[in-house]
Amino acid sequence: MSTEAVTWAMDHAPMLRTEKGKPDTTARHVLQVLAEHASPTGTDAHPSALRIQYRTGYDRVTVQRALRRLEKGGLIAKDGMKEGRNRWKLAMELRRPATDWTGLEREEDEFRAAATERKRRSRSKGVTHAESVTVTDAEDVTVTHGESVTDDVTHSKSVRHALKVRSSRTERSPNHPQPSDNQLLKDSSPATEPDEQQAHTAPVQTKTGSAKKNHHLEAFGAFWINYPKKRDREEAKKAWIAAIDRGVDPKHMVDRAQAYARERASQDPQFTKYPATWLNKGCYDDEPDPQPGAHLRAVSGGYQPYRNPTDQSVYDEDL
Repeated sequence: MSTEAVTWAMDHAPMLRTEKGKPDTTARHVLQVLAEHASPTGTDAHPSALRIQYRTGYDRVTVQRALRRLEKGGLIAKDGMKEGRNRWKLAMELRRPATDWTGLEREEDEFRAAATERKRRSRSKGVTHAESVTVTDAEDVTVTHGESVTDDVTHSKSVRHALKVRSSRTERSPNHPQPSDNQLLKDSSPATEPDEQQAHTAPVQTKTGSAKKNHHLEAFGAFWINYPKKRDREEAKKAWIAAIDRGVDPKHMVDRAQAYARERASQDPQFTKYPATWLNKGCYDDEPDPQPGAHLRAVSGGYQPYRNPTDQSVYDEDL
């Protein structure tokens, strides 16, 4: 194999073009095979048609047509016969014009510019061009629609409460402490201040659907932490929401859950109710069980605390 001839065929040989102006890659591949079998000066290249087919993967007709195009383009010329095969001489004095490289660079720049423009248009389609709206955390809300319009809205306590709950959900991180039980209960309880409700100058939408559900679940964490048996959390959530929808105060349920936990502290956990069962059956309204005290036995003169008869001090005390 001649390195010089191969280098010329790959880098320096003029590029043939098809009728449509595209690079003739088929002819170039056949020229490379001829260069592999040529001398360093580009002579004595006589591979068989079968060998060219094997190296290129083209059929016999395609190889013959490519050889004719190369000969017509002046890149190869017949130089007699050898071993019953045509012997070719490569025109290594021909050089590829410099415009081929500059043309490729220009095409690359155009391709990159087109790709950048497509990306810019794709991003611009995903942006919604709305009217200019400026909202501050203060009492005043400024809305601009072409002309300057300022609407003063007096935010009541319930409106500020809704904003506070929304921001607490989005801004919690490991660096921010989790809310306490009282805070969760406060956030879940509905605001009941009729005087401030009348101070609204703009209607406030009430929580419905998933927003209302998430609002109720703000205090569920306090209940779950205090309840003595933690089983079927999802069922417990459903029962919790249903209880609040029935008008049960979340704080009342958490307080009763704490009391129930104290009752079951020294009892067999097997008989502790599941949280969903406890909520669905309204056990938060049950009277607490009496605390166990000292056993009494009947003796003359009234009831006395029961004492173990095996304790010798009992007999000494009776004597």
